[in-house]
Formats: sequence, C-alpha cells, structure tokens
Amino acid sequence: MTTVRLNSADPVSLDTDALIVGFTSGPDGPTPAGGGESLESAFGGKLAASLSAVAFTGKAGELAKLPTFGAIAAPLLVAVGLGDSPDPEALRRAAGAAVRSLAGTARVALALPAGTDEEAEAVALGGLLGAYTFTRYRTNGEQKAPVGEITVVSGQAEGVAERASALAESVGLVRDLVNTPPSHLWPAKFAELAEQAGAQAGLSVEVLDEKQLKDGGYGGLIGVGQGSVNPPRLVRVAYNHPEATKTLAFVGKGITFDSGGLSIKPTSGMVTMKSDMGGAAVVLGAVIGIAKLGLPVNAVAYLCLAENLPSGTAQRPSDVIHSYSGKTVEVLDTDAEGRLVLMDGISRAGEDNPDLIVDVATLTGAQIVSLGWRTAGIMANDDAVRELLVETATTAGESAWGMPLPEELRKGLDSPIADIANLHPERMGGMLTAGIFLREFVPDGVRWAHIDMAGPAFNSGEPYGYIPKGGTGAFTRTLIGLAERHASI
Repeated sequence: MTTVRLNSADPVSLDTDALIVGFTSGPDGPTPAGGGESLESAFGGKLAASLSAVAFTGKAGELAKLPTFGAIAAPLLVAVGLGDSPDPEALRRAAGAAVRSLAGTARVALALPAGTDEEAEAVALGGLLGAYTFTRYRTNGEQKAPVGEITVVSGQAEGVAERASALAESVGLVRDLVNTPPSHLWPAKFAELAEQAGAQAGLSVEVLDEKQLKDGGYGGLIGVGQGSVNPPRLVRVAYNHPEATKTLAFVGKGITFDSGGLSIKPTSGMVTMKSDMGGAAVVLGAVIGIAKLGLPVNAVAYLCLAENLPSGTAQRPSDVIHSYSGKTVEVLDTDAEGRLVLMDGISRAGEDNPDLIVDVATLTGAQIVSLGWRTAGIMANDDAVRELLVETATTAGESAWGMPLPEELRKGLDSPIADIANLHPERMGGMLTAGIFLREFVPDGVRWAHIDMAGPAFNSGEPYGYIPKGGTGAFTRTLIGLAERHASI
C-alpha cells in the first residue's frame, strides 16, 4: 500500500528517487509553481529553458521527465503542467498523473503548491489515487508495482496526510470491488466482504439472505435475483457516533452482473456490467471512510445485491412484484432492474428515521447520453438538497449536474394492473423517469437525492489525472463530504 507524509524541507535536497515539480503556463514559458521555486537556481537558471526545448509548456496534464545529473538530490525530475491558475482539482489531477507515470519507483516527492491545508491534501490525495493499481489476477509479473512512498513538500500539519490516506483507502476499496469480476463477486460473496470490511472499521453489519428477504417482503430484490443460482442479499452497514445529531442513509445499487435478464442486453452492452454494483461499493466505502475520520454523524449504508440473469426461473416482462413499501410494480423490462432493488432499499432506509436518504447507482444509459461519461446526474425531492449535493461533488472534484424531475413524466409510469410500472414507454428522458420512479418509494417527509453515475463509475478508456482505467471510485468522496457538512450543522 502506498503511504504519504509531509515534509517541509527544500525539494532540492530531498532524498527521493524522483521529484515531481509543478509548472504553470504563461507567455514566457513554463514557470515553477509554489514549492518548486528553488529548483531554477539549482539548475543554473536553465530548467525552464530545458523544458521549453522539449516542447513542455506547463499546460494542464503535460508531463516531461529530465535527468538531474546531480543538480539536485533526486536523480530524476518530473515536470507536470498545472495550467494558468491551478485549483485543488488541478493539483489532484497533476499529482495523480505524475505519480502514475512513475509506477515501479519506490519513493517520489511532490513539490506542487501546498501552502494551505486544502492544497496539501489535494496533492497528497491526488498522488495516492494516482498510485492505485489492480493486479490481483496478473500472473505474468509484467505489471509494475505502484509507487511505495509519497512525500508532499509542505509545512502543513500531518493530519492533512492522514485525512488524504483515509479518503484514498475508501476509494481504493470501491475501485477494487468494481474491478473484481463477477466470477469472484456474487451477492453472497459481496456481503461477506462487506462484513469483513465493516468489522475491521468497527461498524455493525446485518445481512439478510434470500429466505429473510422473501419473508420480509423485499419483492424487488427477490424478483431481480430469482433468475440466478446466486441468490440476492441486502446488507446494512451502520456507523453511530455518540455526539451525532444527524443521520444519513445511503442506498447503493449492487447488481454484481447485469445481463439484462430475459430482456437481454447485446454482448457489447454486457462487457462492463461487472461494474453495475458500483453504487453498493460506493456506499460501503463512504461509511467506512466516515468511520475512519470519526465524523460526529450517524451513517447507514444499504447494499442492494442481486445478479440479473436469464433462466427458467427469471422474472418475466409483465410480471407484477410486491415491493417492501407495499406498492405493486409491473415489470415491463427486466433490464430496468436497478430501480427494483433500490426501491426496496430506499423504503427500508426510511425506518432509520434519517435526515436524508441518498441513493447511488449506475442506473441508466440515458445518463451517459445526457451528460457523457464523466458527469453524473443528481435529482432530488428538494431543490436545496440537490444543489447541496452538486456543490459537495464539485468541491470533491467529482463532476455532477443537477437534473429535474418533471411531473408530466410521471403519467408514463402508470400501469393498468399495478400501482406503477418500472419503465416509461418512451425512451426520451430515461434518466429522469428512473428518478421519478424511485421518488415513489421515498417515505413521506424524508429528504432524498438520487445520483445516477452510470458513466463516471467505470473508465473504459485510458487513464487520466488520478483516474485509472476500470473502476473509478467516483462519488465516494462526495458522500464523505456530505457527511462532513452534516456533522458541522
């Protein structure tokens, strides 16, 4: 596991294998940013000119590596571009990209702007997230080991590094779970891992198996999971603080593999469906992070776990199921299954008398059509809650956009034989109608928000910034940030 510490020493003299230095861009070429000013003189006033000679400009995301030939203690200097006026997210991304480029290096130091707690934490967290690798199933030994030790050049308190480590560990757990193939992560196995992780964090964990779910009336979880030999589970993970005055409930979609059921997806649509349990992973990681930080708030996570497969026992289009809330649902499409497990989790979460319920899900392809691969849609039954979540996500560096829940779309979910249908007959506004469906199961008087992160949860392309290929851990930090805000109320 990569470790991080802070050190206020001059970066010129730091004993490290590689020194990462931030540069801003300007009309006169790249300029060392805060933390790296002493380097120019160490290189005889030629550092910026040398970088310009290799076409490095300081543009955000640029990287250039130079041997130091003894000019400084580190044998290798890595220049990373910060752009014109770097904010904390620019620092996170720069640190992540630079550290990832040094995989196989034992020790690196980061001389980026870190004069405030916010900046120092951004640099430390970006470096830790950039160091992440998932090599569990590699047997050929070709994968380089992640950077072992990160030193952030900063005079800030060491507690900054401790908080960054707690956040990175939570995100790393989520990434590991999302990257785990369905052959190694079915509902019961996920529940077992959640029990282990929860126990290590000092949390209380309760697991309902398929018999308990059936007896308890969790028709959504039973219906979605009945086509698989791997039965569903509902996991409740709770953190309680003696000084808490607020309670947050998080509900996560945990479809460990989504074939679409009898409404089967094409092969191309299944390729990344191991990530369809990302919401459950996020809520687990968030509550563990909240516990590690000791925040004075109560937090409970519900992991709604099922495997959606076709078989002779699978639910059929036109089936009617009884939800935990008591409402009946006509299933028009078995590939609209995430909302069916979430409806049970949301209703059950209401029994904890929370101040706010937030569900997190890789819910609709319509989210990707509307907002792209990197920006989640946030909906809520309270405008202030929606804006709070968008602001919290933005502060964390996780892209989100507030979306409406237009009342005229509700009629499209009417069913002639049940209380509600699980799908709108029209494709347009699919992300919004999914949110409207979920809103029907929120207990009266409870504030609720819904995060659709179908795109941001999994990166199928090349790594960028501190985001790796594969599971991203997106919105874990947002939920932890939300808890911090409620803890301070």
